[in-house]
Amino acid sequence: MTSQLTTCFSHLNTTGLNSISTTKPSNAVCFPLPCRRLLPASCRVRRQDFNLQPQNEPIKKVPDEQNSADEKLQSNTDAQHSHTWKHGRSDIKPWTMDIHVQESSVELSDTQLQNSYETKRYVEKDADLYILNQTRNRAVQDLQDILHEKEVLQERIEYLEKRLAETEAQLEVAIQERVRGEHLETKYSVSQENLSEMHSTQRISRKDQRDEIENSHLLLDRETRQADKPITLFQRNQDLQKKVEERTLDVETVDYMPWEFWSNLLLIIDGWSLEKKISIEEAKVLREKVWKRDRSILHTYMSVKEKSEHEIISAFLATSATSSGLYVVHIAAEMAPVVKVGGLGDVVGGLCKELQRSGHLVEIILPKYDCMNYDRIKGLRALDAEMHSYFDGQLYNNKIWVGTVEGLPVYFIEPVHHGRLFRRGKIYGDHDDFKRFSFFSRAALEFLHQSGKKPDIIHCHDWHTAFVAPLYWDVFVPKGLNSARICFTCHNYEYQGTAPASELSSCGLDPHRLNKPDRLQDNKAHDRVNLVKGGIVFSNIVTTVSPTYAQQLQTMEDGQGLDSTIRSQSHKFFGILNGIDTDTWNPNTDAHLKAKYNASDLQGKSKNKDELRKKLGLSSTHPRMPLVGCVTRLVPHKGVSLIRHAIYRTLEMGGQFVLLGSSPIPEIQKEFENVARHFQYHDHVRLILTYDEPLSHLIYAASDMFVIPSIFEPCGLTPMIAMRYGAIPIARKTGGIKDSVFDVDDDKVPYELRNGFTFLKADEQGLDNALERAFKLYQGSHQSWDQLVQKDMNMDFSWKPSAEKFEELYCNAVGRAKRRNIRI
Repeated sequence: MTSQLTTCFSHLNTTGLNSISTTKPSNAVCFPLPCRRLLPASCRVRRQDFNLQPQNEPIKKVPDEQNSADEKLQSNTDAQHSHTWKHGRSDIKPWTMDIHVQESSVELSDTQLQNSYETKRYVEKDADLYILNQTRNRAVQDLQDILHEKEVLQERIEYLEKRLAETEAQLEVAIQERVRGEHLETKYSVSQENLSEMHSTQRISRKDQRDEIENSHLLLDRETRQADKPITLFQRNQDLQKKVEERTLDVETVDYMPWEFWSNLLLIIDGWSLEKKISIEEAKVLREKVWKRDRSILHTYMSVKEKSEHEIISAFLATSATSSGLYVVHIAAEMAPVVKVGGLGDVVGGLCKELQRSGHLVEIILPKYDCMNYDRIKGLRALDAEMHSYFDGQLYNNKIWVGTVEGLPVYFIEPVHHGRLFRRGKIYGDHDDFKRFSFFSRAALEFLHQSGKKPDIIHCHDWHTAFVAPLYWDVFVPKGLNSARICFTCHNYEYQGTAPASELSSCGLDPHRLNKPDRLQDNKAHDRVNLVKGGIVFSNIVTTVSPTYAQQLQTMEDGQGLDSTIRSQSHKFFGILNGIDTDTWNPNTDAHLKAKYNASDLQGKSKNKDELRKKLGLSSTHPRMPLVGCVTRLVPHKGVSLIRHAIYRTLEMGGQFVLLGSSPIPEIQKEFENVARHFQYHDHVRLILTYDEPLSHLIYAASDMFVIPSIFEPCGLTPMIAMRYGAIPIARKTGGIKDSVFDVDDDKVPYELRNGFTFLKADEQGLDNALERAFKLYQGSHQSWDQLVQKDMNMDFSWKPSAEKFEELYCNAVGRAKRRNIRI
């Protein structure tokens, strides 16, 4: 049995560890290693009471301490292998061997068995270290090979890229040479044909032919060189002509310069004045030249714009002065598109742009709210100048910002006040609105006075800036700001700005002097003042937003308590129908629309209807189904009960309804939220109870009809915008709507003015009648409906007619003041 065991170990040594160094003992126990790894040996030698004779040389003994430690290690190993055999191991390879020595066959001594185990352990350890070292060396070598190959490949790539670029360049040159060669070859062929004809007809000698051919080649080369010169000269002439045209456009043709340019120039001049770099009189002269778009000041600016500020100022002051037109300053709480809550913002923006187009110098003063649309202001910057204004018994500093809004120069006043007057995340609705806007009105006049401006007209809007009228006459005329006539426009007499009379003192007005029946005292509560009444009494011109609304205000039923005051001031009270900004509201250029369209091509309108349906999740099964729109503030005078009724009636008649709007009144907002939830998943109704400017444009464009069932309406910009986009208005005849919407079935109105469906009584029956007639025409005759749409889209609702009336009122007021030189 001893010989069998020795033979077994020798066999394993010769067939397995071929890579182990030959310096190892010849009788070492060896095991085969797959994939260069030494796997755990599976041989077992069970300790018995019989002796096993060693083969070859005796095994070297190791110290007892080491033997003791090895025995512990071996016992752990045996335990592990015993567990493996009990449970069966699936990772035992076919080439592994287990040697079981029977107790009755061989007997080994403890010393011999320990030496055998020690030898096995050293062999396995040396083999593991050797293979680990070999593997590491091989991995390092592989990594070095990979890095070297990477460098070689990178060099090869760079070389190939270089060659590719050279090849492409050579190819391009070859193509050009080929084209040139083909051209020359063509000419040469023509020359050869000519020469052949000459030979056949004139019978010249062969020598002459050769000479002629050579001359032709020389001539061809010369002509080719000469042909390149005109091309070069032509290109140079084109560049020169372009520069001349650009220079002519910049300097000579003033009309090509946008209003943005002139407004920026005006703000630069005002900055110089406020920063004391030029005098007030010098600024006045330069402003006059700018608002008239004088060619000389444009030429001066173009010639010195790259120079220093001191040189630019000197060049400007060297120009002569020209003056004509009016200087108009608007003071308001809103201006579209920078800050807009309602129609006031639209009026200020649209009217000012039209006055500017008419050749007048127009400036706007606004509060600097923290919630404005700052992205619509160009060149916004703060002036390096201090401007103080009085309030609550002390002087407060104000920071003045300037910028242009759609080509108009705008001044923004930012109060340095502990109350954070205009830094509250909203425009209106605070308990101290009276205090906030009285501060602003006083600061706006202080700005005009301290900057040395001398406007012809100061135009203030609604109760928020009605403070301007009494402040101007009682405080600032004595200080020297006395060049202007005051124009006051109230856009909605429902909002009058009343407060205890004592609050007037904060901005420097005298409550005792002004709280009287013929001045600011409220007609209903004598201990309160009414700012709208003050604006009417202390202004030279008073206007409202439509002729019909102006007539209604003078009646007790619709006068909102101010009818007697208005009647007493009727000589200066005018109703001028507002227009709309046709640049902003233009379906042919509107960036918010899916498809542009106009009166001549209505295809885009149906595409916008599809887009709105898709956006809001409405059914598109019947494309021709009429869509009724409504964009409004949900307040009582807008007819909220009739709006709700219109939703259900539209469904009954087979139409779709979309409402966009919200209410500042919690009860109304909650009521419509319940309606919105009811129709949340309906195929034909959607309510969006917020304000969304881009969505409003899309609703106007997508709608076939528009519902405006107002109880009263000062102007009615909504039906004008709706008609601009080809949505036929269904409106109640009141206020400004009566001046702009005329029923299609009204024979008393000229045909060309009939543009919608109207009703008189503010009840469901009147609304139903107008809706039914509109649906009947829409569903009965496509051609008749499209003709009505085209007629409405071609109507002129621009600001031009309205601005001309304002201009006439301005000029008359200024003319009377110059002739009589008296106050109101």
